[in-house]
Amino acid sequence: MQWTALTETGVINVPNIMEKIKDSILVFDGAMGTLLQNQGLLGEGCPELLNVEEHQALVNIHRMYSKAGADIVETNTFGGSRIKLAEFGLEERVAELNAAAVKAAKSGVSESTYVALSVGPTGKMMQPSGPLTFEEAYDVFREQIAAGAEAGADVICIETMSDLGEARAALLAAKDVAPNLPVICSMTFQPDGRTLMGTDPQTAVITLQALGADILGANCSGGPEELLQVISEMQQVNKVPLLVQPNAGLPELQGDKTVFPLTASEMGAYAPKLVEAGASLVGSCCGSTPEFTTAIKEAVQNMVPVKPGYKPQTYITSSNRTVAVGNNHPVQIIGERINPTGKKALSEELRQGSLARVVQEAVQQVEKGAAILDVNVGLPDIDEPAMLVKAVNAVQKVVSAPLQIDSTNVNAIEAALKAYHGKALVNSVNGKDESLESVLPLVKRYGACVLGLCLDETGIPKMAEDRLKVAEKIVARAVEYGIPKEDVLIDCLVLTASAQQQEVLETIKTAQLVKEKLGVPVVLGVSNVSFGLPNRKLLNRTFLAMALAAGLDAPIINPHDQEMVDTILAGQVLSYRDVDSKNYISAYQNVKNTPQPAAEAPKTTGEKLYQAVVSGLKEGIIPLVEDCLAQDMSLMTVVDDILVPALDEVGSKYEKGEFFLPQLMQSAEVVQLAFSRLRQELDSGAVSKGTVILATVKGDIHDIGKNIVKVLMENYGYNVVDLGKDVPPEDVVQAARENRAQLVGLSALMTTTIPNMKETIEQLKEAKIDTKVIVGGAVLNQSYADMINADFYARDAREAVQIANELMKN
Repeated sequence: MQWTALTETGVINVPNIMEKIKDSILVFDGAMGTLLQNQGLLGEGCPELLNVEEHQALVNIHRMYSKAGADIVETNTFGGSRIKLAEFGLEERVAELNAAAVKAAKSGVSESTYVALSVGPTGKMMQPSGPLTFEEAYDVFREQIAAGAEAGADVICIETMSDLGEARAALLAAKDVAPNLPVICSMTFQPDGRTLMGTDPQTAVITLQALGADILGANCSGGPEELLQVISEMQQVNKVPLLVQPNAGLPELQGDKTVFPLTASEMGAYAPKLVEAGASLVGSCCGSTPEFTTAIKEAVQNMVPVKPGYKPQTYITSSNRTVAVGNNHPVQIIGERINPTGKKALSEELRQGSLARVVQEAVQQVEKGAAILDVNVGLPDIDEPAMLVKAVNAVQKVVSAPLQIDSTNVNAIEAALKAYHGKALVNSVNGKDESLESVLPLVKRYGACVLGLCLDETGIPKMAEDRLKVAEKIVARAVEYGIPKEDVLIDCLVLTASAQQQEVLETIKTAQLVKEKLGVPVVLGVSNVSFGLPNRKLLNRTFLAMALAAGLDAPIINPHDQEMVDTILAGQVLSYRDVDSKNYISAYQNVKNTPQPAAEAPKTTGEKLYQAVVSGLKEGIIPLVEDCLAQDMSLMTVVDDILVPALDEVGSKYEKGEFFLPQLMQSAEVVQLAFSRLRQELDSGAVSKGTVILATVKGDIHDIGKNIVKVLMENYGYNVVDLGKDVPPEDVVQAARENRAQLVGLSALMTTTIPNMKETIEQLKEAKIDTKVIVGGAVLNQSYADMINADFYARDAREAVQIANELMKN
């Protein structure tokens, strides 16, 4: 297979990169910023402006990498989106700067070298954790990618992504605007093996390859040793080739210059290990040079790619959790309670625009064991697409469980699929042609799974064999649309024993047939069977046991019904789905053979306030604070005995990997609301623990990390003075002096701005200001902090708060 590429020498044919990668290892280039810095070109201005102002220098850099052995070079467009260029007042020059970058790369490389358009993150947080909507992100990425594709880029490389929602928006934009170009999507990971927003390597791969990525991988993050484990994990579930681009180790400061310790030969020695772990494309990132490219090329040129590790399996994901459904996996409970049908209070809240009950139900169902949550807001008198988006955002911010998007409104389904950050389960499609033609394209486009209902134009067939035919039609049509068979689940449909008693067993037979003939997961809405009959719980759990024996994989139930949960846990032991009875023993090893009292719900107002913070329940928080005050609790009692300990518990869960950044920030926002009410009772200074200055250092325009620290600091009772980003040292000194700050927090993401961090610390010391300095950022570590004479180093926002608390205590 050949494709056409345009170069200065005319039109030539080169092998399609996707064909070439099947039997050979391709080498990516190395760092762009390192070479620009070495040439004195990377100052405090916009790097992308160099594509025009120092065009020949860019041509020369690409030529160096091409001659060094790079099969693919990346354009100097990492910050080439409208949002990033706006930091320099260049937002109207997106097309010009991206086109100039592609031209520079094309001019500098050999005819056999591919040019990849580099597309970096916007620097804004996506909803629900930040202000950026899917539509806004999609439009920004579409504009940049369109410019690069039109200029002649051979590949689109979306890279250094830490937010899976943002990566999804960029990937969809690329597939839409450049449908004939291969699209790479590469994430960046922290030392704990997850991205900043909590995504693990396998969840990233499962979600993004379902969305249509041609190549996936990891870049930056750390040195090759750190990324070796990441690639190994990715290889267990990948269908598509993997890319790895490690930094040249972790940065160090030598004098006033940032250096990376790894040598080219050391990187070359690691390269074969990365290939053996699963990488088909190997390059290098920060701190690397053409010598690294040559070393990698020499090390891997005779190697062949490792076979992708994916095995057909039904996976449903959130942004930070993957749930496997089907044979050889535990039965997965789908929580049914976020549905207004028959729920008057929930219906009324939804009509009023409130999501308090939705969020509460989400948290409580997960606590009770739900692995997946059904989200349905269907009411005849509301804007369902808008409300479903709000509900999906509210739920995915407080829990990690994947979501089942439940609607008969295709516009609502699409709106929710855009907003959702993972690989959702769409509930539902049926055997009617109209349903198949409207729902399946959405499932394919947004990389989701789909639940197929065994009904068609004739209704629900009475006999199991006829329901199987409907299921077969749904699966076949899904495959025609390009949806993998394993991404289809089948609901055999449970009818009421009170009205259709003879058909109860037909549902069981259908489940058996679906498992036997199609081999796809079976889902059942179990509680339908008992409608209209007394003692419904007895019928429900008896039917559940029958269905489990027939192969039921995912019952849609109320997880608060402990007897149903007990039946599932026991059934898994007897059906060998709970190997060595591990889950059963974990659940019941301390339970005696006598009825156990249910866990007590919070009783006092203080307990309710504490639980609201831990669960991230915003709505109702102010009345709870007011109730505490009405009970003669002092302000400091509310703060020190309730709010701060609750936030500490959230922080502890975050450190243990039970919560992730969205949950941490949600709880912080709850406390922020509580503080807003407390401050009405007296001067804000009375509840302040101290003053903290925060700033991203001069030359650095990345402030996501700083903003997260700000939210947490404020909600632990600190008065935070945020100086913003690109802050000169003298401004930090002045602010620290004027505000008598006890602590100054400095952030940097770019290695080139670390000397400015050092300069800021030196000026603070020279000014003899009685303050301590804490530093943080992706390029920093403790040894680096020691070298620049910082008083403290914080790995993340949570640790920054802990350091501040200890400092103020002493």
